[in-house]
Amino acid sequence: MTSELATWERKHYVAGGGDPMLFYVIFGQVKPSDPLSRSKYRTNGAPEGIGMMSYGPNKHPDVPGSFREGYVWEEFAAKDPELAATVQRCEHCMVVRGTPTDSTTLNYLRDSIGLITYLLDQGGCVVYDPFMLRWWSPSQWKEAIFEPAAAVPRHHTMILVSPEDDPSRKWFHTRGMLKFGRPDISVHNVAAEHEEGVIDLCNRLIEYQAFGNIVQDGQGVKMASLPPGGIIRHRGDMDDPDFNNCHLDISWPNG
Repeated sequence: MTSELATWERKHYVAGGGDPMLFYVIFGQVKPSDPLSRSKYRTNGAPEGIGMMSYGPNKHPDVPGSFREGYVWEEFAAKDPELAATVQRCEHCMVVRGTPTDSTTLNYLRDSIGLITYLLDQGGCVVYDPFMLRWWSPSQWKEAIFEPAAAVPRHHTMILVSPEDDPSRKWFHTRGMLKFGRPDISVHNVAAEHEEGVIDLCNRLIEYQAFGNIVQDGQGVKMASLPPGGIIRHRGDMDDPDFNNCHLDISWPNG
């Protein structure tokens, strides 16, 4: 029963701001031999609005291979060749994807995490999260995502660091906030002395938004570790390949 599960509160929820979307790919031939235990996996099954599709040699056989190409796959294969080899051998995958009908709490995330953990225990061998460009072994997934038994938004998002044209500056940007129906974060031209402050800012905005708040366009940045005058602007759209999401662009008048 739903009442048996602890609610993942979205304590600062404000309506609007965008609809969450989830997208996970579980590789391996999943053959459920055990019933889905709601208490063990902390899930009521697939949330309303989230669908599951299975692909393999007899049903859209091209789908599993479509995730094993491009820059993200090449980077993953170079970083973790053993896990990548496991993925390469997989002929089957399941896609968990959709927009939950109710995002006033984070129960949709709780239920999806539990469902995916169950699928891993029933034959899945790897989870791919396209939104945060992350591949998870079962042990990594359980340690970081399932075992905390809480939303832990920073575990569902990633802060990426990219070089700027000026080699003394860096671009800090996030991926994964679409899971919460909120914009990702972008801070260009970060000097070395402000890197820690920008990372702290990104983490604060991740938590602030994930638990339901909405950042207003034109809101100022007031942090002792960063220069005064920072302004947050809403930019981009869902077709932006850097984020697959709209984003908050944070800049300072003096550059």
